[in-house]
Amino acid sequence: MLTSRLHEPLVALLLGLWLPSFLCQTAPPEQDGKIQFRLAGYPRKHNEGRVEVFYKGEWGTICDDDFTLGNAEVLCRQLGFVSATAWSHSAKYGPGTGKIWLDNMICSGSETSIEKCHSRGWGNSDCTHDEDAGIVCKDERLPGFVDSNVIEMQVEDNRLEKVRLRPLSAGAAARLPISEGVVEVKHKDGWAQICGLDWTAKNSHVVCGMMGFPSERAGARTLHSSHGPYRIHTVSCTGNEVHLSACSMEFSKPNASYPCAGGGPATVSCVVGPQFAQGRSHKRRHKLGQLPGKVRLRGGARVGEGRVEVLKGSEWGTVCDDRWNLQSASVVCRELGFGSAKEALTGARMGQGMGPIYMNEVQCSGEERTLWDCPHKSITSEDCQHVEDASVKCNVPYMGYEKTIRLTGGRARVEGRVEVLVPVVNGTKSWGLICGDGWTVREAMVVCRQLGLTYANSGLRETWYWDSSNVTEMVMSGVKCVGDEMSLAHCRHDRAVTCHRAGAQFAAGVICSDTASDLILDALLVEQTAYIEDRPLHMLYCAAEENCLSKSAARANWPYGHRRLLRFSSQIHNIGRADFRPKLGRHSWVWHECHRHYHSMDIFTNYDLLDLNGTKVADGHKASFCLEDTDCQEGVSKRYECANFGEQGITVGCWDVYRHDIDCQWIDITDVKPGNYILQVIINPNSEVAESDFTNNLVRCKCKYDGNRVWLHKCHFGGSFSDEEEKKFEHYPGQHNNQIL
Repeated sequence: MLTSRLHEPLVALLLGLWLPSFLCQTAPPEQDGKIQFRLAGYPRKHNEGRVEVFYKGEWGTICDDDFTLGNAEVLCRQLGFVSATAWSHSAKYGPGTGKIWLDNMICSGSETSIEKCHSRGWGNSDCTHDEDAGIVCKDERLPGFVDSNVIEMQVEDNRLEKVRLRPLSAGAAARLPISEGVVEVKHKDGWAQICGLDWTAKNSHVVCGMMGFPSERAGARTLHSSHGPYRIHTVSCTGNEVHLSACSMEFSKPNASYPCAGGGPATVSCVVGPQFAQGRSHKRRHKLGQLPGKVRLRGGARVGEGRVEVLKGSEWGTVCDDRWNLQSASVVCRELGFGSAKEALTGARMGQGMGPIYMNEVQCSGEERTLWDCPHKSITSEDCQHVEDASVKCNVPYMGYEKTIRLTGGRARVEGRVEVLVPVVNGTKSWGLICGDGWTVREAMVVCRQLGLTYANSGLRETWYWDSSNVTEMVMSGVKCVGDEMSLAHCRHDRAVTCHRAGAQFAAGVICSDTASDLILDALLVEQTAYIEDRPLHMLYCAAEENCLSKSAARANWPYGHRRLLRFSSQIHNIGRADFRPKLGRHSWVWHECHRHYHSMDIFTNYDLLDLNGTKVADGHKASFCLEDTDCQEGVSKRYECANFGEQGITVGCWDVYRHDIDCQWIDITDVKPGNYILQVIINPNSEVAESDFTNNLVRCKCKYDGNRVWLHKCHFGGSFSDEEEKKFEHYPGQHNNQIL
């Protein structure tokens, strides 16, 4: 008894020291960058795999000791899935490499991050990689989740990671893109070569794809002697790999006397995609690398990335992400004139599409010329939804666009005053400013893309608060971009600089962002809800005050008579990756006494009625008096409500409805004669708020008005039809009767 009592204080002391260290929170100490997660291993689908954690600059795994479904729930949510369905032990997806970052991790399942769970602590483990944990997540994404759901090529640490082409001459190095050269791989602190003996066209195909080129060119120049050093002796690729590291290879022995006896370094010559070829006009090559064909990318911020859309008949549709992988993504990339895919993204990571979903379970080998050549299934609406739209990020050739532009004065690298490098006398170049007159978010989109900073948040016309540079001269003015150009040099601008407001404080600036909203109007609802109303003038005083009637209304005999109104409903969806918010905060909204509500945007939508020559015959507009979440997709919560002076906006995955029976939701056609017309609706017409894609903000309908009734048909949003079908629409001859075919 006495002995046991003497041991009690010792046991208590040991427990006091051991338990806190074991049941501590996983929260890491201060470090640069956030913790990242990914799913890895093979074989697997995009929603399952070995859990890997990026911490302190290194990827590692999680041990399966004490692992539960609660752990999997937290991890799945951090990966952007709604929940977990299962977990696995004993390295089901293969053993990982590197650190085992977490062991004996215990989560209840309700935590917002594994940092809130308990474990031994970071890097404290007694496991081996044969105990790596895996998870299976429900194949449904969290709407608006920022981080990518990525299937990417993961390069082993003991293999090569970086590959480059060293130009064969100094003159070739000055011409971008570099499409021919010696293949070199990163080795220690320098670069090493690959022995060119038995080098094949399939090897070249893989390297060219990595460099951003769609294919290899036969007859690359060879170098018969080189002093090395040589890192790799032989390489054998099938041609379908997306990275040279995936090919079979034999590494050179460190002490070999003749590492490449009888041969020289491997060289390749690549075919440059048409949009990057030297000598092509800017008009033909500037638009995000898009080529006419049966596949395109939409919603991406950078060149060579976006949601995959395919053309069937005359209408564009999307691809479901079931079984989506790097081989299928590479077929898309090469078809578009880019290289192989560096990432295959699932779960609508580049925003959701609208309209049909044409393909599911696409399984390309990598040899196909087009995505339509790949085995796939046609689908029904029960198989897939747009939250499962597939996307890609392609390898693109290096063009050096970022060397001629920079941001200065901002609080972070994603914002600042725009400075451009322009030629001056004697062949030298100097930095100058861009006049802020007329500068919009569309120009900002190009600047952010050129700098590799993804989407634009704002285009600023005054930058007096970013005055930290000694550059004061305006060197460019009147810049006008569509928004999809690769560089500001591809946009229109004045030949001679003309700036109405002098001074560096009126130079253009930008704020870039990782995400952006994307509004799109339900075209079918416009078509289904259109009708004519003759509304008495005594009910239109408030509408007249807000300029919602045609000019002739001012000459009417108020309050007698009526106005003829073409009414319809608008349902505006946010299919992007960020909430759509008014440009101005609540303190700047305008109160309208007559309607007794605030306007968060003076003009949110324009309505136009055009004749068959494109001339406007009547118009209308709608202010955003109540921009809110009317309804949302399943699993998405409403965030914005106008009641009680609430915040206004449209959440990702939600939509706002402007019903046909509210004021100003019309076009005043009192003065319009019977005939055939085109109805045009444009959301966010002045591009006041940044979006990832402005082309789909437009809806157009064929319209027949017989003097008493109206018929709308062929309503579609911008970009939903093929170019040929859109041209037919432009040359719409009109209806000769009420029969809609």
